[in-house]
Amino acid sequence: MKRNEVREEYKWDMSHMFASRLDWEKSFARVSSRLGELKKYKGKLANPDITIALLRLADELGNEVEKLYVYANMCMHTDGANAELVALAARAGTLSAEFGAALSFMDPELTALSDAELDDMAADPRFADYEYTLARIKKQKPHVLGEKEELLLARLSEVTGAFRDIFEKIDSVDLPHPTVKADGEKVPLTHGTYSRLLQNPDRAVRKKAFTTYYSLYEERINTIAACYAASVRKNNIISSLRGYDSAMQASIAGDDVPEGVYDRLIDAVNGALPSLHEYVDYRRLVLGDLHMYDMYVPLTHGVNFGMDYEKAFGVVLKALAPLGEEYVSRLRQMKEERRIDVMESEGKRGGAYSWGAYGCGPYVLLNYSGTPHDLFTIAHELGHAMHSRYSDEAQSFNKAGYSIFVAEVASTTNEVLLLKYLLSQTKDTNIRRYLLSYYLDMFRTTLFRQTMFAEFELAAHRADAKGEPPTVESLSKVYLKLNKKYYGKGVTHDRQIRYEWARIPHFYNAFYVYKYATGLTAAVTLANSILKDGEFARERYFNKFLRAGGCKSPYEILKDAGVDLMTSLPYETAMLEFRNTLSEFTSLI
Repeated sequence: MKRNEVREEYKWDMSHMFASRLDWEKSFARVSSRLGELKKYKGKLANPDITIALLRLADELGNEVEKLYVYANMCMHTDGANAELVALAARAGTLSAEFGAALSFMDPELTALSDAELDDMAADPRFADYEYTLARIKKQKPHVLGEKEELLLARLSEVTGAFRDIFEKIDSVDLPHPTVKADGEKVPLTHGTYSRLLQNPDRAVRKKAFTTYYSLYEERINTIAACYAASVRKNNIISSLRGYDSAMQASIAGDDVPEGVYDRLIDAVNGALPSLHEYVDYRRLVLGDLHMYDMYVPLTHGVNFGMDYEKAFGVVLKALAPLGEEYVSRLRQMKEERRIDVMESEGKRGGAYSWGAYGCGPYVLLNYSGTPHDLFTIAHELGHAMHSRYSDEAQSFNKAGYSIFVAEVASTTNEVLLLKYLLSQTKDTNIRRYLLSYYLDMFRTTLFRQTMFAEFELAAHRADAKGEPPTVESLSKVYLKLNKKYYGKGVTHDRQIRYEWARIPHFYNAFYVYKYATGLTAAVTLANSILKDGEFARERYFNKFLRAGGCKSPYEILKDAGVDLMTSLPYETAMLEFRNTLSEFTSLI
């Protein structure tokens, strides 16, 4: 579908950020001209009066830079082949880098202050919005470089951050769209249709979609491997320059999360692999044979669970009713204000996300095609959006942005609530089996699979750190070994699955994917608590989590909300939920 064929109500209304492109240009010119104002504070941050003035100016300009950057990139994401939009995004990226460069003196100067001076600032009521920022600066002192080095890294960010952009161009623009014949029709193979084709009841269709789709990546595997290897090398170099033991440690420290959370997750999931193997074995028993392209096909036949977008949105609203009428009414408002870009179209970025700028409200990008997965994606992305909205309303610009460590919690809580709502609405055995199967696959893809991805990232970075740069062969060997460990002997590990790493965009945001797994772990506890404990749990969820933004360590925020990821309880709760779901599923005939 071409962009001009999409109905207007299913396209973003970008005027909530800028009324017109001319307004964007005016803002761009204004911010560009004001970056020089930051220099007058340089060398003077021992004076609290000057420091608070700088922090406030940085917030003012930073908010505007954020709006410019988000607007430009969201425009480009609707048509990645449009040279004008690509150029707009590039200009915004340059401005963002220039803003970072202009502020590069701040962290080194603040870091140079004594702990007592930083503590005095934090105790000053004027610094209330920056108390956590100052605490982080104090904590990260050993890893902040000198002024020249920080300036250099800031200026190089346009280059060092380009690997994801390169992959996105390959993945969203350069890949062709061959057709796969399904149900008597030739279906163009896109990111959106691929997931739908893997759910087709005809194994021949699934196999053809799988082999064709992976061939697209296999044909470009050397380029993708070089891109990813450079990204890994960059991560290791920067973390080493900053004095971290590893890129993983640097990422964890950047989130202000105990390093042990990563290890606890992997250990817990590895301990639960026999349950996953049991599920895989059951899929093989039902299907008669099992390949990697059979992992998404529903095990229950004769259940038509697809629906159009309007109906799907209505179902999501009903499912999220336990979060309160205000929450639901705000979701309706998002739809009415055209903050959701719904349909897949040529050149549009694949997948889904929620994004926005402080003070402008959130947006959601979808590529809706009517699958059950798309229904859950609506709930998921709306969870992100509402998390951002409540945080923005409750916190200042400096404290509103929540860490990526908790970024998947609200979204996944919505998915769990949706699943449990759908189960509560039916006693039909086939439909229940379908939903239970979907829930099992949510665990498989979000908890188990993302943890497998986390192990892969760790292996790639460790190999590079030991002087063994990742190659097509080494990356594919590691990935296939992990695939066999996680899925067991009940499935045929098809040759092309070794290249799955090559199509995962999140690998270019290193050590992000494990947060999907911890997100589901936390979400199971939170959703169950909301449904069981009602208003008390809901108020705690809103006040301690949704409205918390980034006011303190994300680990502490989750702990305040009732989920301590340094203990075994959340993981045990999630694994018990998986086992109970599997037990009910296999008992229904």
